Amino acid sequence: MSSYNKVILLGNLTRDPELRYTPKGQAVAKLGLAVNRRYTTESGEARDEVTFVDVDAWGKQAEVIAQYCKKGRPLFIEGRLKLDQWDDKTTGKKMSRLGVVLENFQFVGDNRQEGGGGAGGGAPSAPSGPRPAPSRPAAPKATDSPSGESPDAAPPEDDDVPF
Repeated sequence: MSSYNKVILLGNLTRDPELRYTPKGQAVAKLGLAVNRRYTTESGEARDEVTFVDVDAWGKQAEVIAQYCKKGRPLFIEGRLKLDQWDDKTTGKKMSRLGVVLENFQFVGDNRQEGGGGAGGGAPSAPSGPRPAPSRPAAPKATDSPSGESPDAAPPEDDDVPF
């Protein structure tokens, strides 16, 4: 049976990104994302539910997020679920944590309203209007993930494009 592991989240950073480097020089950023859900109870009372998600970003994406994002900034992310398991050193109990490994992201909102990015223009913000269709599909990007995954090297032929 096939599997599909895709997570799409839009939320606010709960803390400034924590950027570190592996011994081999690979950048990794740890992010906290708060995703809000507003709902109405049967009695008509409006309530908010917040889900906190731990996100790991790798490579150039980690460096860009650490440079331009601060606590409170909205961020749109795409990624995959990953289960981390370990033994607690003090109790010896098995522990686990479900997190997200970032594969793609987009800045959200107008940076000037966010107060982030500092002087000198700051971070690029998400486009406000529709994007024009590309005249030719872009070649797939190599990923910066630690697993070394990379898509097919050859771009599709013009005859293979469905539009």
